[in-house]
Amino acid sequence: MKVISYNLRKHRAAGELAALVDAHSADVLCLQECDTRDIPAEISGLRLAEATQRNRLGLAGYYRENTFRAVEVRAIALKKSLHDYVLKPAEERMLGVRLRDIDDGHEIIVASFHAAPLTALNSLRRHQIRTALTELQALGPGLPALMVGDYNYPVFKENLGQAVRDQGYELTLSDSRTYTRYRFFKGHYDFATSIGWDIAHIRTLPQGLSDHLPILITAQVTATPPTVATTAE
Repeated sequence: MKVISYNLRKHRAAGELAALVDAHSADVLCLQECDTRDIPAEISGLRLAEATQRNRLGLAGYYRENTFRAVEVRAIALKKSLHDYVLKPAEERMLGVRLRDIDDGHEIIVASFHAAPLTALNSLRRHQIRTALTELQALGPGLPALMVGDYNYPVFKENLGQAVRDQGYELTLSDSRTYTRYRFFKGHYDFATSIGWDIAHIRTLPQGLSDHLPILITAQVTATPPTVATTAE
């Protein structure tokens, strides 16, 4: 499965999405900083599962309509930073989608995530990440889960990696840096945490109009999850 994650930088890179999906045959598209009032219901064969509602610039998730069905969606607010309280840029910082494979009935979870900005402490972001991962397991206990997005965590990733492993997840970075706007803050900001997945690789794609570079995650489920009985529609 191929998943693209992209922080659009206040929706500036929205016009690039169709070309990205087509160029890389993406199965899932996870967005951050998209204008939720100005996103289409479909992008090159990918259907909008849901977008966050409590903030204009938020999260969205798309899935390939001829491969999956969206079973359930969950958007959650996470512990706020001072930046959040003062400027209120975002309320819901994780959007998880439970998907059912049309052919074999197996289910997976894919989520878009956007951590608090660099003005917050790493400890707060770790708290947000732990909470988001716990919520994903509640969305589908025992299901393979993949959370991608803007983690805003350029330094001391060893601490984050250990915190993620303590929850049974793995942290995977892309092959090159994903953020270029500020000289002293360039680095890996966009990556993935996963459980029940084999991440073949994460590739940083060429930069467009955003200060973040999109990433392409290529992965497959490591163990076949239980088949979920379907009901007639």
